[in-house]
Amino acid sequence: MSTAQDTEGAPGGEPGSNEASAWGEVAPEAARRLLVAAVGAFAERGYHATTTRDIAGRAGMSPAALYIHYKTKEELLHRISRIGHDKALRILESAADGDGSAAERLTDAVVTFVRWHAAHHTTARVVQYELDALGDEHRAEIVELRRRSDAAVRRIINDGVEAGEFDVPDIPGTTLAVLSLCIDVARWFNVEGRRTPDEVGALYADLVLRMVAADS
Repeated sequence: MSTAQDTEGAPGGEPGSNEASAWGEVAPEAARRLLVAAVGAFAERGYHATTTRDIAGRAGMSPAALYIHYKTKEELLHRISRIGHDKALRILESAADGDGSAAERLTDAVVTFVRWHAAHHTTARVVQYELDALGDEHRAEIVELRRRSDAAVRRIINDGVEAGEFDVPDIPGTTLAVLSLCIDVARWFNVEGRRTPDEVGALYADLVLRMVAADS
């Protein structure tokens, strides 16, 4: 995943090039344009305040064209959420399954997870904070992906406790705290701030290792 900073502020209020690059697997091109436009609209106005006309306008298309690719606005949100959560799960499971000590794997998980949420913060805000707007079936699907992400981080922390690297009395609660800390980056990250996504990732990895009392 890219570690460069976003360049938000593209015409029409759409996410910048880094945000658009997060959806390279979406085809055809018109469907991708609509999805990128939806990300920008949902992030700016919220899901419920955004209309299909808003999304189509941002994509430079007619409202009727949207329904060729997405049956409903909720289907668009589900596609965004599913792709984003799949990427989050791959990041965390890759770190959990990697080589090295628990501290090294937890560092890898936090650095990569935070870096993605910073570099793609507009996308990440929609992925992480519009869950309640999904229908019951789609929400249950995403909740299961979140459960698996939680399990990956919990496994790393548990491995660290068993190996004597970590001192964590409450593994589930600490797992929740680590994930919440990482995800919240999407809410506040500003490309005009003084830290890059890489720097935020390194900072948060250090904070998390202190949280779990890893041996130095």
